[in-house]
Amino acid sequence: MTTVVAAGLLFLGAGTALAVQSGSIERLHSGGVEFTEGAFKFNPPGTQHGAFEWSGLLHDDSAGDGHNVYMQVQVEGHGWVRYNGKQRRTVNMHHFNWDGAQRYTTQAKIRACRDRGSLHPDNCSKTKSLSHHRD
Repeated sequence: MTTVVAAGLLFLGAGTALAVQSGSIERLHSGGVEFTEGAFKFNPPGTQHGAFEWSGLLHDDSAGDGHNVYMQVQVEGHGWVRYNGKQRRTVNMHHFNWDGAQRYTTQAKIRACRDRGSLHPDNCSKTKSLSHHRD
């Protein structure tokens, strides 16, 4: 009987360690760009490469300025990956980011930016850091 209970607790603990962590991403904004209705998920190993999955609406908040908007995502300390939006539009985003050398992703950063061209630096929202601590 003790063995059955111990095995049950072991499987329960393993299930908890591999559980998906998900949540919402607060509104990200800076002059001319806005990201709303954001959601994220840290997928378990074997599901979508154990990727950081994210989605939301990227909006050009200053349609008349002639500048494009984009999202940037960084996982596991690698370089930033850019996802372009559209001028004068709201674009639905849904992407997966992962580190190919690992079974699953545990750290991610995300921000919304406005591309101001080569003469002016881009402006970006505050960077949102997300992490999933697996046992």
